Amino acid sequence: MTPIEHSRHLRVILSVNCGSSSLKYALYPVLSDGVGEALHTATIEGSLSEAQQPSGDAFGRALRVLDQIIHELGPVDILAVAHRIVHGGERFTVPVRLDAAAMSALAQLSGLAPLHQPHNLDGVRRFEAHWPGVPQIGCFDTAFHATLPEVEYRFALPDSLYKQGIRRFGFHGLSYEFVIGRLQALTPRAQGRVLAFHLGNGASACAIQQGRSVATSMGFSALDGLVMGSRSGSLDPGVLLHLMRQGWGVDRLEAVLYKESGLRGLSGVSADMRTLHASTDPKAKLAIDVFVHRAIREAGALIACMGGVDVVAFTGGIGEHDAVVRAAIVQGMSYLGVRCAAQANEQLPSKGEGPIHADDSVVELWVVPTDEGRVAARGAAAVLKAFNVAGGAYGGTVPMS
Repeated sequence: MTPIEHSRHLRVILSVNCGSSSLKYALYPVLSDGVGEALHTATIEGSLSEAQQPSGDAFGRALRVLDQIIHELGPVDILAVAHRIVHGGERFTVPVRLDAAAMSALAQLSGLAPLHQPHNLDGVRRFEAHWPGVPQIGCFDTAFHATLPEVEYRFALPDSLYKQGIRRFGFHGLSYEFVIGRLQALTPRAQGRVLAFHLGNGASACAIQQGRSVATSMGFSALDGLVMGSRSGSLDPGVLLHLMRQGWGVDRLEAVLYKESGLRGLSGVSADMRTLHASTDPKAKLAIDVFVHRAIREAGALIACMGGVDVVAFTGGIGEHDAVVRAAIVQGMSYLGVRCAAQANEQLPSKGEGPIHADDSVVELWVVPTDEGRVAARGAAAVLKAFNVAGGAYGGTVPMS
């Protein structure tokens, strides 16, 4: 939790990320010059499932904590709830109000992100039912990648399949939007060619040129690209055909690819990088080595798409906190003249943000803690502003005191 600052009157946006096993949220103040830093953040473990009511599900516990925090803050107007929605498809490339038509369209994309989309949308319904006067606004992880060129987002499949929406989308967009904005405030070189790694339980990499996504490791779904905690990353589709011929069905394939692969599948120990570092099992080391190797391999492809690189940035749980993995990935790019400063890499400032490149590195290296919630809150604020709203939208705010 972040420290709570008292105020006589606050206008805030609640940013939420509703997942399958937790609900993350943060309260962001809406100031005269934009959205400020979070007043309060928290993660509530547990499912949003209706079946768990009324016995203290994550949603109910989150509301109880929010009520307490809002009481401590003083008079508060919740202007909107900004929801992180993983998949927006081709249609949703900017933040929008989540009305019935939008929710119906987004539900049709659930099969493309089965671990995330249904829970994201369930969270929208729950908050809307609890605060019917407050606008629910969707901010999409795919939206940042709307700038991908056609040669990047098209698969070499029949045009009829493309017309069904089978193409590369890319994810972690809210994170990349925050990171590139922060980098551009920190170093002028971020106006050029940036390779950003979002490394965590979900992992991806993105080539960003002049602030725009031009290539990314994730594709049609959140399975593609890098090795992840329990997701496979890139996989020869022939493997799936082979397993289907053995009688594997969709449900079994989905479970293996999303929940039993990645670091967990390789190691047989854990999906958590911290556990793998502490393990003496040779398979744990193999899992880490494959994770690093795939990041280095993907980096080469993305850098080639930009014709070089000026800045490499790390974010996400592993990217922000694992100095060993960062150093190993940088070492794998040393042929480019990239050099890591060992002390800076291992001893980041208290906020976890800072440069980690050596003086003789031809490429800048940065660690930038992400704040997807703040990007979502900014998006919601922009939607409210577009409707010329003062003190509420689509029916007003919920005053809390």
